[in-house]
Amino acid sequence: MDIFLQQLVNGLTIGSMFALIALGYTMVYGVMKLINFAHGDLVAASAFVGLFIFTELFGEGGSIFRAVTVFLLTAVVIAACGVLLERVAYRPLRTAPRLSAVVSALGASMVIQNGIMLLWGPQMKIFPDLIPQIYWDIGGVVISLIQVLIMVLSLVLMITLYVFIEKTKIGTAIRASSIDQDAARLMGINVNNIIVTIFVIGTSLGAVGGLFIGLYYKGITFNMGWQYGLYAFVAAIIGGIGNIPGAMLGGILLGLFNAFIAGYVSSTWSDAFTFILLIVILIVRPTGILGERVAEKV
Repeated sequence: MDIFLQQLVNGLTIGSMFALIALGYTMVYGVMKLINFAHGDLVAASAFVGLFIFTELFGEGGSIFRAVTVFLLTAVVIAACGVLLERVAYRPLRTAPRLSAVVSALGASMVIQNGIMLLWGPQMKIFPDLIPQIYWDIGGVVISLIQVLIMVLSLVLMITLYVFIEKTKIGTAIRASSIDQDAARLMGINVNNIIVTIFVIGTSLGAVGGLFIGLYYKGITFNMGWQYGLYAFVAAIIGGIGNIPGAMLGGILLGLFNAFIAGYVSSTWSDAFTFILLIVILIVRPTGILGERVAEKV
Protein backbone atom coordinates (compact mmCIF):
# COMPACT_ATOMS: atom_id res chain seq x y z
CA MET A 1 0.00 0.00 0.00
CA ASP A 2 2.89 2.35 0.76
CA ILE A 3 4.29 1.76 -2.73
CA PHE A 4 0.91 2.56 -4.27
CA LEU A 5 0.51 5.81 -2.33
CA GLN A 6 4.11 6.86 -2.99
CA GLN A 7 3.74 6.24 -6.72
CA LEU A 8 0.40 8.05 -6.65
CA VAL A 9 2.11 11.16 -5.29
CA ASN A 10 4.97 10.80 -7.78
CA GLY A 11 2.54 10.29 -10.65
CA LEU A 12 0.49 13.35 -9.77
CA THR A 13 3.68 15.39 -9.60
CA ILE A 14 4.98 14.20 -12.97
CA GLY A 15 1.52 14.41 -14.51
CA SER A 16 1.16 18.02 -13.43
CA MET A 17 4.32 18.89 -15.34
CA PHE A 18 3.18 16.94 -18.39
CA ALA A 19 -0.18 18.74 -18.30
CA LEU A 20 1.39 22.21 -18.21
CA ILE A 21 3.59 21.42 -21.18
CA ALA A 22 0.76 19.70 -23.08
CA LEU A 23 -1.35 22.86 -22.84
CA GLY A 24 1.14 24.61 -25.13
CA TYR A 25 0.71 21.93 -27.79
CA THR A 26 -3.06 21.83 -27.54
CA MET A 27 -3.59 25.62 -27.64
CA VAL A 28 -1.48 26.08 -30.77
CA TYR A 29 -3.12 23.12 -32.47
CA GLY A 30 -6.58 24.28 -31.48
CA VAL A 31 -6.21 27.58 -33.36
CA MET A 32 -3.59 26.89 -36.04
CA LYS A 33 -4.02 23.12 -36.56
CA LEU A 34 -0.24 22.91 -36.25
CA ILE A 35 1.92 20.70 -34.05
CA ASN A 36 4.54 23.02 -32.60
CA PHE A 37 7.44 20.56 -32.38
CA ALA A 38 9.70 23.34 -31.08
CA HIS A 39 7.61 23.65 -27.91
CA GLY A 40 9.53 20.94 -26.04
CA ASP A 41 12.84 22.67 -26.78
CA LEU A 42 11.47 25.96 -25.44
CA VAL A 43 10.60 24.03 -22.29
CA ALA A 44 14.22 22.85 -22.07
CA ALA A 45 15.44 26.39 -22.76
CA SER A 46 13.36 27.67 -19.85
CA ALA A 47 15.30 25.49 -17.40
CA PHE A 48 18.61 26.88 -18.65
CA VAL A 49 17.30 30.46 -18.70
CA GLY A 50 16.07 30.00 -15.13
CA LEU A 51 19.48 28.63 -14.14
CA PHE A 52 21.20 31.64 -15.74
CA ILE A 53 18.86 34.17 -14.10
CA PHE A 54 19.27 32.59 -10.67
CA THR A 55 23.07 32.44 -11.00
CA GLU A 56 23.37 36.04 -12.18
CA LEU A 57 20.90 37.57 -9.71
CA PHE A 58 21.33 35.52 -6.56
CA GLY A 59 24.34 33.25 -6.90
CA GLU A 60 23.19 30.66 -4.35
CA GLY A 61 20.59 30.04 -1.66
CA GLY A 62 16.91 29.35 -2.18
CA SER A 63 13.82 31.13 -0.96
CA ILE A 64 10.22 31.57 -2.07
CA PHE A 65 10.89 35.18 -3.14
CA ARG A 66 13.86 34.19 -5.27
CA ALA A 67 11.91 31.32 -6.80
CA VAL A 68 8.99 33.61 -7.73
CA THR A 69 11.40 36.11 -9.29
CA VAL A 70 13.12 33.42 -11.36
CA PHE A 71 9.78 31.98 -12.49
CA LEU A 72 8.39 35.36 -13.57
CA LEU A 73 11.53 36.47 -15.43
CA THR A 74 11.92 33.10 -17.13
CA ALA A 75 8.28 33.09 -18.24
CA VAL A 76 8.72 36.56 -19.78
CA VAL A 77 11.88 35.55 -21.65
CA ILE A 78 10.42 32.29 -22.98
CA ALA A 79 7.15 34.01 -23.94
CA ALA A 80 9.19 36.50 -25.99
CA CYS A 81 10.98 33.57 -27.64
CA GLY A 82 7.60 31.99 -28.41
CA VAL A 83 6.35 35.18 -30.07
CA LEU A 84 9.57 35.40 -32.10
CA LEU A 85 9.19 31.76 -33.11
CA GLU A 86 5.66 32.35 -34.35
CA ARG A 87 6.66 35.49 -36.25
CA VAL A 88 9.71 33.99 -37.94
CA ALA A 89 8.96 30.29 -38.40
CA TYR A 90 5.17 30.01 -38.66
CA ARG A 91 3.50 33.22 -39.79
CA PRO A 92 5.20 33.33 -43.24
CA LEU A 93 3.96 29.78 -43.87
CA ARG A 94 0.41 30.23 -42.63
CA THR A 95 -1.09 29.89 -46.12
CA ALA A 96 1.45 27.30 -47.28
CA PRO A 97 0.78 23.54 -47.29
CA ARG A 98 0.68 22.12 -43.79
CA LEU A 99 3.76 20.00 -44.39
CA SER A 100 5.85 23.16 -44.86
CA ALA A 101 4.89 24.40 -41.39
CA VAL A 102 5.70 21.00 -39.88
CA VAL A 103 9.16 21.04 -41.47
CA SER A 104 9.65 24.60 -40.22
CA ALA A 105 8.69 23.48 -36.70
CA LEU A 106 11.21 20.64 -36.81
CA GLY A 107 13.88 23.03 -38.07
CA ALA A 108 13.10 25.50 -35.29
CA SER A 109 13.36 22.66 -32.78
CA MET A 110 16.86 21.80 -33.99
CA VAL A 111 17.93 25.46 -33.94
CA ILE A 112 16.75 25.93 -30.34
CA GLN A 113 18.28 22.66 -29.16
CA ASN A 114 21.66 23.42 -30.73
CA GLY A 115 21.48 26.99 -29.47
CA ILE A 116 21.13 25.68 -25.92
CA MET A 117 24.12 23.41 -26.46
CA LEU A 118 26.26 26.26 -27.82
CA LEU A 119 25.37 28.60 -24.95
CA TRP A 120 25.53 26.18 -22.01
CA GLY A 121 27.47 23.22 -23.38
CA PRO A 122 26.53 19.55 -23.91
CA GLN A 123 27.17 18.45 -20.32
CA MET A 124 24.41 18.02 -17.78
CA LYS A 125 23.87 21.04 -15.53
CA ILE A 126 22.77 20.80 -11.91
CA PHE A 127 19.71 22.91 -11.26
CA PRO A 128 19.95 25.06 -8.10
CA ASP A 129 17.71 24.69 -5.05
CA LEU A 130 15.36 27.62 -5.60
CA ILE A 131 13.08 26.24 -2.89
CA PRO A 132 14.17 24.89 0.51
CA GLN A 133 14.47 21.11 0.66
CA ILE A 134 11.71 20.10 3.08
CA TYR A 135 10.25 16.59 3.34
CA TRP A 136 7.35 15.08 5.24
CA ASP A 137 6.93 11.40 6.05
CA ILE A 138 3.19 10.69 6.24
CA GLY A 139 2.48 7.08 7.06
CA GLY A 140 5.52 5.88 5.13
CA VAL A 141 4.85 8.12 2.13
CA VAL A 142 7.53 10.77 1.59
CA ILE A 143 6.29 14.08 0.18
CA SER A 144 8.57 17.02 -0.52
CA LEU A 145 7.74 20.71 -0.49
CA ILE A 146 8.68 20.86 -4.17
CA GLN A 147 6.11 18.16 -4.99
CA VAL A 148 3.39 20.00 -3.11
CA LEU A 149 4.21 23.27 -4.88
CA ILE A 150 4.29 21.58 -8.30
CA MET A 151 0.88 19.97 -7.82
CA VAL A 152 -0.81 23.00 -6.23
CA LEU A 153 0.60 25.63 -8.60
CA SER A 154 -0.06 23.48 -11.66
CA LEU A 155 -3.68 23.00 -10.57
CA VAL A 156 -4.08 26.75 -9.97
CA LEU A 157 -2.58 27.62 -13.36
CA MET A 158 -4.72 25.07 -15.20
CA ILE A 159 -7.94 26.21 -13.53
CA THR A 160 -7.03 29.85 -14.20
CA LEU A 161 -6.41 29.10 -17.87
CA TYR A 162 -9.72 27.23 -18.20
CA VAL A 163 -11.65 30.10 -16.60
CA PHE A 164 -9.79 32.60 -18.82
CA ILE A 165 -10.69 30.69 -22.00
CA GLU A 166 -14.31 30.11 -21.00
CA LYS A 167 -15.26 33.38 -19.27
CA THR A 168 -13.33 36.27 -20.83
CA LYS A 169 -13.67 38.15 -24.12
CA ILE A 170 -10.18 37.17 -25.21
CA GLY A 171 -10.98 33.57 -24.37
CA THR A 172 -14.13 33.79 -26.47
CA ALA A 173 -12.07 35.21 -29.34
CA ILE A 174 -9.62 32.31 -29.00
CA ARG A 175 -12.44 29.79 -29.14
CA ALA A 176 -13.98 31.55 -32.14
CA SER A 177 -10.64 31.57 -33.96
CA SER A 178 -10.23 27.86 -33.27
CA ILE A 179 -13.56 27.14 -34.95
CA ASP A 180 -13.23 29.33 -38.06
CA GLN A 181 -10.54 31.97 -38.52
CA ASP A 182 -12.24 33.60 -41.51
CA ALA A 183 -15.54 33.96 -39.65
CA ALA A 184 -13.64 35.32 -36.64
CA ARG A 185 -12.07 38.00 -38.84
CA LEU A 186 -15.49 38.98 -40.15
CA MET A 187 -16.59 39.42 -36.52
CA GLY A 188 -13.77 41.92 -36.00
CA ILE A 189 -11.31 39.59 -34.25
CA ASN A 190 -7.63 40.19 -34.97
CA VAL A 191 -6.56 36.59 -35.54
CA ASN A 192 -2.86 37.51 -35.64
CA ASN A 193 -3.12 38.94 -32.13
CA ILE A 194 -5.00 35.85 -30.97
CA ILE A 195 -2.26 33.59 -32.30
CA VAL A 196 0.38 35.69 -30.57
CA THR A 197 -1.67 35.43 -27.36
CA ILE A 198 -1.82 31.63 -27.46
CA PHE A 199 1.94 31.46 -28.04
CA VAL A 200 2.52 33.75 -25.06
CA ILE A 201 0.24 31.69 -22.82
CA GLY A 202 1.43 28.30 -24.08
CA THR A 203 5.15 29.08 -23.84
CA SER A 204 4.74 30.70 -20.42
CA LEU A 205 3.07 27.58 -19.07
CA GLY A 206 5.76 25.49 -20.74
CA ALA A 207 8.39 27.66 -19.03
CA VAL A 208 6.82 26.92 -15.65
CA GLY A 209 6.81 23.23 -16.55
CA GLY A 210 10.49 23.40 -17.55
CA LEU A 211 11.46 25.02 -14.25
CA PHE A 212 9.44 22.39 -12.39
CA ILE A 213 11.42 19.70 -14.24
CA GLY A 214 14.67 21.31 -13.14
CA LEU A 215 13.51 21.62 -9.54
CA TYR A 216 12.22 18.05 -9.38
CA TYR A 217 14.93 16.13 -11.26
CA LYS A 218 17.87 18.52 -10.58
CA GLY A 219 19.81 17.52 -13.71
CA ILE A 220 19.04 19.35 -16.98
CA THR A 221 20.46 18.68 -20.45
CA PHE A 222 20.30 20.56 -23.73
CA ASN A 223 18.32 17.79 -25.46
CA MET A 224 15.81 17.01 -22.72
CA GLY A 225 13.12 19.02 -24.52
CA TRP A 226 12.60 16.22 -27.01
CA GLN A 227 11.80 13.67 -24.28
CA TYR A 228 9.48 15.84 -22.22
CA GLY A 229 7.95 17.43 -25.31
CA LEU A 230 7.16 13.97 -26.65
CA TYR A 231 5.53 12.91 -23.37
CA ALA A 232 3.46 16.10 -23.33
CA PHE A 233 2.47 15.58 -26.96
CA VAL A 234 1.32 12.04 -26.13
CA ALA A 235 -0.62 13.44 -23.17
CA ALA A 236 -2.34 15.98 -25.45
CA ILE A 237 -3.32 13.24 -27.89
CA ILE A 238 -4.60 10.96 -25.12
CA GLY A 239 -6.78 13.72 -23.68
CA GLY A 240 -7.89 15.04 -27.07
CA ILE A 241 -5.56 17.47 -28.80
CA GLY A 242 -7.04 20.93 -29.23
CA ASN A 243 -8.98 20.51 -26.00
CA ILE A 244 -7.72 22.26 -22.84
CA PRO A 245 -9.43 19.96 -20.29
CA GLY A 246 -8.23 17.03 -22.38
CA ALA A 247 -4.61 18.18 -22.14
CA MET A 248 -4.94 18.51 -18.37
CA LEU A 249 -6.53 15.08 -17.99
CA GLY A 250 -4.12 13.45 -20.44
CA GLY A 251 -1.10 14.84 -18.61
CA ILE A 252 -2.28 13.65 -15.19
CA LEU A 253 -3.23 10.19 -16.50
CA LEU A 254 0.07 9.76 -18.32
CA GLY A 255 2.03 10.81 -15.24
CA LEU A 256 0.15 8.29 -13.08
CA PHE A 257 0.56 5.59 -15.71
CA ASN A 258 4.33 6.13 -15.92
CA ALA A 259 4.71 6.22 -12.15
CA PHE A 260 2.83 2.95 -11.61
CA ILE A 261 4.73 1.24 -14.43
CA ALA A 262 8.00 2.38 -12.85
CA GLY A 263 6.85 1.26 -9.39
CA TYR A 264 5.37 -2.13 -10.24
CA VAL A 265 7.13 -3.17 -13.47
CA SER A 266 10.32 -1.28 -14.35
CA SER A 267 11.28 2.26 -15.24
CA THR A 268 13.16 0.78 -18.21
CA TRP A 269 9.84 -0.24 -19.77
CA SER A 270 7.96 2.98 -19.08
CA ASP A 271 8.47 4.40 -22.58
CA ALA A 272 7.33 1.19 -24.24
CA PHE A 273 4.18 0.99 -22.13
CA THR A 274 3.50 4.69 -22.75
CA PHE A 275 3.33 4.18 -26.49
CA ILE A 276 1.33 0.98 -26.09
CA LEU A 277 -1.18 3.07 -24.11
CA LEU A 278 -1.17 5.68 -26.89
CA ILE A 279 -1.88 3.03 -29.53
CA VAL A 280 -4.75 1.60 -27.48
CA ILE A 281 -6.27 5.06 -26.97
CA LEU A 282 -6.02 5.85 -30.68
CA ILE A 283 -7.69 2.55 -31.56
CA VAL A 284 -10.49 2.84 -29.01
CA ARG A 285 -11.00 6.65 -29.11
CA PRO A 286 -9.10 8.22 -32.04
CA THR A 287 -10.10 11.74 -30.97
CA GLY A 288 -8.82 11.24 -27.42
CA ILE A 289 -10.66 10.81 -24.15
CA LEU A 290 -12.40 14.21 -24.28
CA GLY A 291 -11.97 14.87 -27.97
CA GLU A 292 -15.62 14.32 -28.88
CA ARG A 293 -17.04 16.28 -25.96
CA VAL A 294 -15.40 19.60 -26.87
CA ALA A 295 -14.16 18.88 -30.36
CA GLU A 296 -14.01 22.46 -31.55
CA LYS A 297 -12.76 24.30 -28.49
CA VAL A 298 -9.18 25.33 -27.85
